[in-house]
Amino acid sequence: MSEKNNFIDYIRVFCKSGKGGAGKRHFARTKFNPMAGPDGGNGGRGGHIILKGNAQLWTLLHLRYLKNIHAQDGETGGKNKCTGKDGTDVVIEVPLGTIAYDEALQKKEVEILNDGEEVIWVKGGRGGLGNAHFATPTKQAPEYAQPGEPGTESWKQLELKILADVGLVGFPNAGKSTLLSKLSAATPKIADYAFTTLVPQLGIVSYKENLSFCMADLPGIIEGASEGKGLGYRFLRHIERNSVLLFMIAADSGNHYQEYLILRSELEKYNPSLLHKKFLVAISKSDLIDDELQREITMEFPKNQPVIFISSFNQVGINKLKDALWQLLH
Repeated sequence: MSEKNNFIDYIRVFCKSGKGGAGKRHFARTKFNPMAGPDGGNGGRGGHIILKGNAQLWTLLHLRYLKNIHAQDGETGGKNKCTGKDGTDVVIEVPLGTIAYDEALQKKEVEILNDGEEVIWVKGGRGGLGNAHFATPTKQAPEYAQPGEPGTESWKQLELKILADVGLVGFPNAGKSTLLSKLSAATPKIADYAFTTLVPQLGIVSYKENLSFCMADLPGIIEGASEGKGLGYRFLRHIERNSVLLFMIAADSGNHYQEYLILRSELEKYNPSLLHKKFLVAISKSDLIDDELQREITMEFPKNQPVIFISSFNQVGINKLKDALWQLLH
């Protein structure tokens, strides 16, 4: 399966929870007491649809062909005041960072952030009460029992926003994939043309004393990404989850500071709160320039915005970058 197809971050699915079982209308008949009274039991609850966080998943790919989710109905109550069996719940495992929406209301319903976390997404209908429940001293033989509540059905949406400590932000060909491949065991596709990375890539970066943090290589921004150009919202959606943003600008760029301003502008247009995140600026491919050009590039940026010069090719500045990222994260 190609890279373009093995990452799914959005699905649309029709959900129907189970109907509650009807309460039982029944009167006990025994050999010694033919008028023993009502003994109809309650109906069972309809099955829920439950979302469960799974830290081993990083895409909604396994749900790609899931178009309909139907939970089981509850069973009818029995005699002798026996409650009907509850409908079997449907448990859907999703990656951390998944958000569930109701399509008609466009309302966020559930957000899964922790491994093993289980949340009832669509509740099953309650079971009806049997006629035994309605017996009173003045009405000892009720003739009725409740029907079960219907389940809930509607179109739903699942959207994934990747959870990563550091998100790599930059124009296509800024060297993001190469950096991730050098810092972690991730193997993103690397080539010298725009949009080599079509989907997010995750890697675990080892740090001192067995410490680590998670880094995401995200598809490159182009000017107008916030308006849907290039990979547009598909890319910007995932930045919202990152704790720290690493702006990467290639050393051979025509105007480093202008490129940095465009990146910030696209983030602000999409979601102004993104600019409140911690961020760092790294000039990649610094093996292509000398010390004098590094000084000139540094002077392009405000004094309160330090830049780090790195080269994934010859490992220059990599440890300094990891130190700076760790300090921002902690």
